[in-house]
Amino acid sequence: MTPPAAASPLAVLPRELSGDAVIARRTSELVGSTPLLELVRTGSGTRLLLKLEQLNPTGSCKVRMARQMVLEAEADGRLRPGGRIVEPTSGNTGLGLALVALERGYRFTAIVDRHAAKDKLRAMEAMGAELVVVEADPTAGPSSIERRRVAAQIAAETGAFHPDQHNNPGNANGYGDLADELIDQLGTFDVLVAALGTGGSLCGTVRGLRSRGVMAQSVAVEPRGSIVFGGEPGVYHQTGAGSPAGFPIGCNVDRDVIDIDHRVGDGDAFATARVVARRTGLLLGGTTGGAIHVALRHLVLWPAGSTVVVLCNDAGEKYLDSVYDDDWLAARGVLDEPAHRRVRRWLNAYDESVRVADDDRASRRSEMGGLTA
Repeated sequence: MTPPAAASPLAVLPRELSGDAVIARRTSELVGSTPLLELVRTGSGTRLLLKLEQLNPTGSCKVRMARQMVLEAEADGRLRPGGRIVEPTSGNTGLGLALVALERGYRFTAIVDRHAAKDKLRAMEAMGAELVVVEADPTAGPSSIERRRVAAQIAAETGAFHPDQHNNPGNANGYGDLADELIDQLGTFDVLVAALGTGGSLCGTVRGLRSRGVMAQSVAVEPRGSIVFGGEPGVYHQTGAGSPAGFPIGCNVDRDVIDIDHRVGDGDAFATARVVARRTGLLLGGTTGGAIHVALRHLVLWPAGSTVVVLCNDAGEKYLDSVYDDDWLAARGVLDEPAHRRVRRWLNAYDESVRVADDDRASRRSEMGGLTA
């Protein structure tokens, strides 16, 4: 299929006005302005909010940085009209690049393995992406190193643009708008928690916040088995986060803006996502489950009245045959019923603390009323 003519660099089509509504003319114009949802609060007034980035087109925050990397490459001549993009991906960056490529007239080749969620692979193909599959043991972890090697080889042989999301400044730059949104929505807040993969979403957002005077504490969450922060290497099944043994950590992991780091096992991450689905009706990805797990576990440790935000980086509908499938989890030894019960207990305890605090306030008001009668 001949790709459509590429748009000029940094070109943005004007939106159509219809009455009071602004109607987008490209799907990428719908990126951003994602809402916040309160998951839970404590009796001391601390609240845990979810920034629902899975409501972006392609179901992920990664479309923000995919667009930015392409726009910057167009602007400096690394990507020519009608050119080819090649990138290793576990799915979400690939979905973002597939969208931007089809809108702007490029051919996109995604280097993937069978560790990626099947629906991500199908969605990329549905948008016209070419998949090059690196074979890997489906019960083992992601083949990140081999995918990266294959992408670099194709780029060298064909002259394709290889964004290299782990080291591309456009990745982190793509989250400046996300920082602006959080400030517009909250003014200021206290803690930002996110899963760490390439580092762009957390570090780029934190840099944007701090440049605007919001000094929220940043908390990075990686899978247990990932080696970003020097943990013991091992197999993990949380796609899109962490780095396996031997994988070079890219420059978008900016340790200067990461205040605290945590590791979460697959069982805890997936159990949290599943419990949140039963509580809210929202299906979230497994790495987001890991970030929420850390936030829930530490919610009472932050000062009373704190506002804690978790970036919900992708949608769980892509993981119905993995994170939300008992047989898949059991086959990999990560179906953890005690972890499910633990998360439910935390949520119930926080709900109960709010009821107790409300009762105490009502009792004090009643007592004050009696004294003044």
